[in-house]
Amino acid sequence: MKEVILISDLTCPECGYTKTESMPEDACQWLYECEGCHTLLKPLAGDCCVFCSYGTVPCPPVQIAPDKGCCTS
Repeated sequence: MKEVILISDLTCPECGYTKTESMPEDACQWLYECEGCHTLLKPLAGDCCVFCSYGTVPCPPVQIAPDKGCCTS
């Protein structure tokens, strides 16, 4: 089984501010407020969470099963 990475660097597309964050292991994070400019980040179309859109590592559910995505039944 592949080791799941739980840390990702989120980068704000508005101001470029980057922060290292821990990802939830079993849930999507749909909203994230940038500490640099206070923009409320939301996933891009086709992504399940802010980590998949703006992070250096996709969220744990996507790492485990990339073909299924996240938060799907």
